[in-house]
Amino acid sequence: MCVGKALTGGYLSMAATLCTTPVAEGISRGEVPVLAHGPTFMGNPLASAVACASIDLLLSQDWAVEVKRIEAGLRDGLAEAAALPGVRDVRVLGAVGVVQLDHPVDMAAATEAAVRAGVWLRPFRDLIYVMPPFVTGDEDVARVCAAVRAAASAG
Repeated sequence: MCVGKALTGGYLSMAATLCTTPVAEGISRGEVPVLAHGPTFMGNPLASAVACASIDLLLSQDWAVEVKRIEAGLRDGLAEAAALPGVRDVRVLGAVGVVQLDHPVDMAAATEAAVRAGVWLRPFRDLIYVMPPFVTGDEDVARVCAAVRAAASAG
């Protein structure tokens, strides 16, 4: 499994590849460049400190409860998007909410609508999606959902 942005909360570049011992041993027996990586951010002490602080914050709360709370907020807040013209599907899994359109998102219109609602979104292809941090409060989850609905209406 590859993990990245969440390690530092998205503040700095840092990633890790996680695997079982047999997989690691098999890779280690291979020829270079097996799982080659660039040294640009390798061992960056600032990124490492931020990753440790991010992990400490995550573990300082019952993150599973927080994810369920956010999931409920996303389900409630995105449900009415299913009735919007051009919406193919609305789905939520954990702290990930997606509104899928039946056409590519009009990036300019969707971005303008979301920003007017006070949220910066980054649609992709036919998807308007959100992955709020686990520390996001209910009021902010509702605001994010309103922005997604506005973006879907405009996009």
